[in-house]
Amino acid sequence: MKILVSACLLGVRCCYDGGTHPQSELIRLCGQDQEIQLIPVCPEILGGLSTPRPPAEVWEGGVHNCEGTDVTAQYQKGAAEALRLAELYGCRTAILKERSPSCGCGLIYDGTFTHTRRPGSGVTAELLLQHGIRVYGESSWQEALAEQRQG
Repeated sequence: MKILVSACLLGVRCCYDGGTHPQSELIRLCGQDQEIQLIPVCPEILGGLSTPRPPAEVWEGGVHNCEGTDVTAQYQKGAAEALRLAELYGCRTAILKERSPSCGCGLIYDGTFTHTRRPGSGVTAELLLQHGIRVYGESSWQEALAEQRQG
């Protein structure tokens, strides 16, 4: 069972601010379960963005950072590479960082950089969903594993 996972959830320091969002229970459980293989991915890094980098949000059909730079192309490239990895490894499920302009699924920031949330998905989450890969946020990883085990 192979699952695509946002690298920051596994402790990799790839967040926009150079930080990480480790999910220690997920890491511990999957480390003990020989049937689960986590495939770490950071679409922003795969798209060519650096760490750290200015925060970005989805706005007006694209992705812009807080300095006003359009980084849509980098997010699209990273999403395509994440999809390629998912397909290469046969991942049918992804556990991604919630609210991210790449990985957020169902709820993302609104582009005003005021921490206001709105319905929507990040570039990578949207592409994975379009290709039949189930996407879950880090708060519902237990559900993702249960569904993956059921097939």
